[in-house]
Amino acid sequence: MNYRERKPIIRSQLRIYLGRKYYTLRKYLQWAFSGKRYAKLKVDKQYKYLVFSHSAPLLRKLKDVDMYLQYNKITNLKLAVERLNGVVIKPGETFSYWKLIGKPTYKKGYLDGVVLCPDGSFKPGVGGGLCQLSNLIYWMTLHSPLTVAERYRHSHDVFPDVNRTQPFGSGATCSYNYLDLQFYNGTNKEFQLCLKVTEQNLEGEWKSNSENRYSYDIYEKEHSITAGMFGGYVRNNTIWRRIYTTDKELIKDEYVTENHAYMTYAPFIGGEVKLKQTGIKL
Repeated sequence: MNYRERKPIIRSQLRIYLGRKYYTLRKYLQWAFSGKRYAKLKVDKQYKYLVFSHSAPLLRKLKDVDMYLQYNKITNLKLAVERLNGVVIKPGETFSYWKLIGKPTYKKGYLDGVVLCPDGSFKPGVGGGLCQLSNLIYWMTLHSPLTVAERYRHSHDVFPDVNRTQPFGSGATCSYNYLDLQFYNGTNKEFQLCLKVTEQNLEGEWKSNSENRYSYDIYEKEHSITAGMFGGYVRNNTIWRRIYTTDKELIKDEYVTENHAYMTYAPFIGGEVKLKQTGIKL
């Protein structure tokens, strides 16, 4: 990894407001004039062939997060899932997370959920919690032939690895509309996104109109926790993907992305702080 930590920039509220307006407008213009064909067809009947499935628990006990915000998140997820469930991505089409969901507003029924601020803190915000859905879709997409065209990593590592089953940095943050999740179908097959919210889990599947010929193994390399130049700790890694045939023959081992995130908690190991891969003890 070739990474140089940048000094955190403290911007005024006016600068933040104007910046959001600018990037929001730029995304609208991209949707209108990029020349991309965006997926919009929804099919009620599920396609026959399963590509990949995944589920995530809806409720977790998170430090300093009121549970009512998590219950509100479930409402937000149900509304977003209603917009995405059954969407078909045809060959040559691009999936855009926010173009399909639309802007979350109180008028549409969205509630205040947990929103992660640029400094790593939390606040209530309308539509909060939809990152859980973008995380799930991104993780499933890495297990498919679809090509990720736009994805943003989380700037902060907020919670310790308690019952983590996926590599650090394998999610996708989202914020309407400029922090979008987009992927392109460069195959000759159609893919259908199937989603549902059960009593306990958010569940998703990628399905196809043609039998899947490959399987995927997502893993991390170069994981490290380093002392930040400007205080605190930075967590780093790269994400890779092995692609296998149905006969378990490895045909490709490819780089996916790299992650760098400020840690909002101390990396305590064995009662003292250690910087991984450096041997330094503080």
